Amino acid sequence: METTVTPTFGADTSPELAALLERIGEIRPLLAANAREGEENRRVSEESIRALAEVGAFKVSLPTRYGGYGLGHGAAMDVGREIALADGGTAWVVSLINSGAWYTRIFPEQAQDDVFAGNPDARVSVVITPSGTARKVDGGYRVTGKWFYNSGAWHADWALGAVQLLDEDGAPEGEGQFLIPASDYRIDDIWYVAGMRSSGSNCLVIEDAFIPDHRLRKVPEVDPESDQPYRAVAVPLALLGPQLGLGRAVFELVMKSSPNKPIAYTSIQRRSDWTAFRLDIAKAAMLLDTADLFAARAAEDMDSIDRDGRPLDRCTRSRVRADIGWAVDHVTEAISVLLNAAGSGVFAEANPIQRFWRDQAVVARHGYISPPVAYEIYGTALLGVEDTTATIL
Repeated sequence: METTVTPTFGADTSPELAALLERIGEIRPLLAANAREGEENRRVSEESIRALAEVGAFKVSLPTRYGGYGLGHGAAMDVGREIALADGGTAWVVSLINSGAWYTRIFPEQAQDDVFAGNPDARVSVVITPSGTARKVDGGYRVTGKWFYNSGAWHADWALGAVQLLDEDGAPEGEGQFLIPASDYRIDDIWYVAGMRSSGSNCLVIEDAFIPDHRLRKVPEVDPESDQPYRAVAVPLALLGPQLGLGRAVFELVMKSSPNKPIAYTSIQRRSDWTAFRLDIAKAAMLLDTADLFAARAAEDMDSIDRDGRPLDRCTRSRVRADIGWAVDHVTEAISVLLNAAGSGVFAEANPIQRFWRDQAVVARHGYISPPVAYEIYGTALLGVEDTTATIL
């Protein structure tokens, strides 16, 4: 038995997205076949990257004037969800690069042209932790720093990073974000991890590179009562897509491989005849449905910013973060239930379930989608007290 994955309540239902998801579904066997190679090489297979580029998976958030689809956050989430049915690392890379395209849309048009006008297929990796500095000079800034962890950097032509701004004298001037071509940075290979190995989330290093004024934008101070869509959980929402897909992938594999297997050291010849197994399957399905529904609400709230031209208030934006955390918590619990239901055989190296489990376990603890952080942010908003936690609302 195999579940189907379609946009759920509140998600983008555009014909462009439906066609894109169908094309991704058609190359799913290829992505799955290359997953082990991606783990071993600690980067997504180039064959998979080419196939995804050919079907348009990297064009979800690209502006239409450059040949992209210009779709919203829900669409990017659905794409990551669909790809993760085959491989988590591949889905993570595509999701981050689509986030890079979305963030680039916020820059001046001249900066966007620098990236996409000459190469509409350009891919932008993104790290928005301000772990470098940009010192003002004539005509721009000199940027230096290291950015951990730059997922998908092996497959990107540009990078988007965040910095602490300095004036000509070296005095702090706030925070900024910049765009830089791959020729101006290097990648330090440091990604040795238990899960998401193929994401290639290495360290991006810049040493005194010049960034022209139009490719660096100042980030306003966080005002909890104003709308700041560039900070409004664009990355966390995109990264939720792989989580949802990984949960469904484990469910599909357990449903395919486990019902007819016996339970060792018992008289039960078929797991499907065992009441406990039936209960676990039902619980896991409901947990995954719950994750999908809360994810869809978060996407609907985010996409309403552009659709309705109306900002989200602090409480709604914070609830989006909580919805993301709630969805992640439910995917994590669903996978745990499924592993218990299927038995120890799922941990064999040859069994892809253990890879999906490791991938999800790693990204579920990512700071952007951390449930405890998300709940604290929402709680402070509900209480109307000062938020000393959030830097991304």
